[in-house]
Amino acid sequence: MANWFRTFVALAAVLAAGGASAQPAFPSRPVHIFVPYAAGGGVDVLARTLGDVVSRQWGQSVVVENRPGAGGVIASQALAASPPDGYTLIVVASGHPTNPFLYAKLPYDTFKDFTPISLLASSPNILLVRTDSPFRTLGDVIAQAKAKPGALSFGHAGNGTSTHLAGELFRSLARIDISPIPYKGGIPALNDLLAGQIPMSFNNGPESVGQLQAGSVRALAVTTASRAPLLPEVPSIGEIVPGYDTEVWWGLLGPANMPKDIVAKLSHDFVAALNTETVKERLARLGSTPIGSTPEQFDARIHADYDKWGPIIKAAGIKAE
Repeated sequence: MANWFRTFVALAAVLAAGGASAQPAFPSRPVHIFVPYAAGGGVDVLARTLGDVVSRQWGQSVVVENRPGAGGVIASQALAASPPDGYTLIVVASGHPTNPFLYAKLPYDTFKDFTPISLLASSPNILLVRTDSPFRTLGDVIAQAKAKPGALSFGHAGNGTSTHLAGELFRSLARIDISPIPYKGGIPALNDLLAGQIPMSFNNGPESVGQLQAGSVRALAVTTASRAPLLPEVPSIGEIVPGYDTEVWWGLLGPANMPKDIVAKLSHDFVAALNTETVKERLARLGSTPIGSTPEQFDARIHADYDKWGPIIKAAGIKAE
């Protein structure tokens, strides 16, 4: 009986090992990436560029699905309800950690219902004026705002967006009274700036590059702590307003409770894609910088932005449109 039992145990071990070895390597089928914004925007371009690179590496297609609406809430809700197997992901923007302050109730938990994979890239927001504007420097704007409180306004892409928060932080730290004017996206705000309907606008890098190159607008400052590689001659707001530093970033999330080995592989492969010349060149043309991070670093960034922007959003009484 003892010999029979030992034989049975050995056979079971062999079968178990065979079953484990038969498991297909990840990914063995197409991976879907949700983009919470319309096709053609900066997030969409980033997702598709990275998707092309990793799909060649994996030998599996990457399907980008645009699911715009509600500041990313619709796509995030769909991801939170997806199986945590690595085959459904999302590229979120820096509004992800601020949505809890903008919406009375979210259909998911910003921290518990997602798995951070990697911070992907970032871009400064840019304070723009028309080329014929009397404002030649950021100092001109601050002086005018202090001389005539409430008379100046700035356009932005919508309540709670990174461009809105960039303006609110500027208003707070510079101690000036300027009025935010929301639009349904950065391009409508930029169009009204070009039409002379508003004196200035905060816009992200990808949507600003074309107009800057055409000479239609002038950049007064970038919002990052240091100057942007795309605009090395343009000062950062922090050079004039101490403590000012903000940007728009994009990162990759999966559903909660993903296997650690799949999270590690996804993080490694997407960071590797960010370091290819194809991706670097594409992002540079959009005025964006590749980052790449560990899941832990991305998680820390989400928490840091939640803590940073919560008090500012509450103090300004900002709510989603």
